[in-house]
Amino acid sequence: MRKVSLVMVALLCLVMLAGAWQVFSFLLHTSGASSEKLVLDVPPGRSFYSVSLELEEKKLITNARFFRILGKLTGQDRGLHVGEYEISRGMNPMNLLGVIVSGHSIPHPFTIPEGTNMYDVATLLEAKGFGSAEGYLKLFKDPQLIKGLLGEEVYSLEGYLFPETYYFHKYMKPPEIVKTMVNMFLKVYAKVAQGKSTSLTRHEVVTLASVIEKETGAKQERPLISSVFHNRLKIGMRLQSDPTTLYGILDQTGVMKKNITRKDLLGSTKYNTYVVPKLPFGPIANPGREALKAVFTPETSRYLYFVSQNDGTHIFSETYEAHERAVRRFQMDPRARKGKSWRDLKQ
Repeated sequence: MRKVSLVMVALLCLVMLAGAWQVFSFLLHTSGASSEKLVLDVPPGRSFYSVSLELEEKKLITNARFFRILGKLTGQDRGLHVGEYEISRGMNPMNLLGVIVSGHSIPHPFTIPEGTNMYDVATLLEAKGFGSAEGYLKLFKDPQLIKGLLGEEVYSLEGYLFPETYYFHKYMKPPEIVKTMVNMFLKVYAKVAQGKSTSLTRHEVVTLASVIEKETGAKQERPLISSVFHNRLKIGMRLQSDPTTLYGILDQTGVMKKNITRKDLLGSTKYNTYVVPKLPFGPIANPGREALKAVFTPETSRYLYFVSQNDGTHIFSETYEAHERAVRRFQMDPRARKGKSWRDLKQ
């Protein structure tokens, strides 16, 4: 009997040692070279259980059940966050667990170029897989969202989606993405406006900056363009900016025309500055930092006119006669434009 008991104890010890070795092997296991990277996708609603099965299936761990026990013992089995996580075959189970509950999802770059309008931004977001363009356009015009973000009532978030490169994760919600862009605008605007004075409201500053942004792609010209518009506003002269006319058509039809016609210039939209006496109804694009600066610090000049030289820069004039000569030289002569539209020439 004593001999049988000793055998049973010995067998129990062997089982315990084998179990301990299995657990020890599980915890230290890696499945290959640490340089091989993989992506673990955790969409909304995914369970820790299904993640453990995928890790086992991909041979990143040896035992899904042990992995779930590890998660429960460490209290991390309920800490799963949606996102995409970069893992490697050089990670042991503890490393893997740390990554997938970290919430540090793979960031995807998203860039808003200066002068892009909200319709373009919505299309770009859809193309990147961050949601539907239609859904974003609804958000951009949501009065409650706008009031919450800006603290004032404006028609849309046009002008407030700051041009920048952002990093969004795959399952970031659209309202959060929009909030990130607007918060960046608020941060930049506060720095640009600090210590400067203007008779314009913030919305008017953004509106004028958007027109300046669309009129020139040359950084050094923005203060001069700004001076022209400031000079016109002072004497009650219409801004007569082609981009405002085209944006008015876009606002009405949802289509951005490539070329402008004389009939378009007479169109009665709330953005067309050939018709409205002062600033357009609101921003026509999302201006960058330099365009915002130009509103606060315009060049000192007596210029009232400018016309494209077809190379991205402009000729500025103080009188209508001088402006007409520049127009004949650079716009009326087909050879000067080489068949390009004004939008092509501003790229």
